[in-house]
Amino acid sequence: MPSKMRLQRIGDRMRQELSEMIVMGEIHDPRVAGISITDVIVDRELAYADIYVSAVEGQERAAEVLQGLESATGFLRKALADRIELRVFPRLRFHWDPTLERADRIERILADIRKENKTE
Repeated sequence: MPSKMRLQRIGDRMRQELSEMIVMGEIHDPRVAGISITDVIVDRELAYADIYVSAVEGQERAAEVLQGLESATGFLRKALADRIELRVFPRLRFHWDPTLERADRIERILADIRKENKTE
């Protein structure tokens, strides 16, 4: 069973490789254009890799992006297996990451509070 540090390194490498594939246009599905890979978490048995994604447009693109990634899962898994040497390569599961949207919402709320405090 791999150590937590090794699992973290594998996840980081997968995130890096997936990000490069998206930027270089290796994934030809237009539903996947303009997304960011925010995190990759590999489980202890190396059976699954949970991949978290987001897009600038936000939640309204979530279903479209996840469908595009699901349809490209086989291609992505094979491409990653060719680039990252592992005895057994984990299955890919994609999830929407709302963190960026939440952070933007919090920033807007804080800006409104600051604006209110200046007017008082």
